[in-house]
Amino acid sequence: MRKKTIGLLLNGVIVSFGLLPLLAQAQQPVSNTQVAAMVEALRQAAPQTKNPNDGLYSEWQVKPETLKGWTRTCLKRELTPTQFENSPAIARQVVSCITRRELTNQFRATNNEIASVRGAACWWMTGSYTGCDKGFTAEYVQKVVRFYQQQRPN
Repeated sequence: MRKKTIGLLLNGVIVSFGLLPLLAQAQQPVSNTQVAAMVEALRQAAPQTKNPNDGLYSEWQVKPETLKGWTRTCLKRELTPTQFENSPAIARQVVSCITRRELTNQFRATNNEIASVRGAACWWMTGSYTGCDKGFTAEYVQKVVRFYQQQRPN
């Protein structure tokens, strides 16, 4: 009886260790490569207003009211729009941080890379993961997906 119990426990431990890598892989957030591709896709797809005083900041065309929360979340301090605009490295760091969060949320919801990119691109433009299937927002999302796919190695 005792040998059976020890054997069962030992088998349970062995099976658990065998499953740990699979569980870790299933829960892993999106990769750095995916985040970098999305950040670059968002940059390339950013609407260009041709107006230097359009009220949007950095190559990603971010609204100033959005920056406050994003910089507080990602940098643990708030930046002014001018500080964000004048530091491409910090802008990329903040956009990467937010992009990682949103891509991860979408990947957990969809378990599909391109659907995640679509949802995150829609959120980026509208604040919602859905509803970007017509007009300007649909065109924007498609542009982001196309640029994302160009960035990602096959």
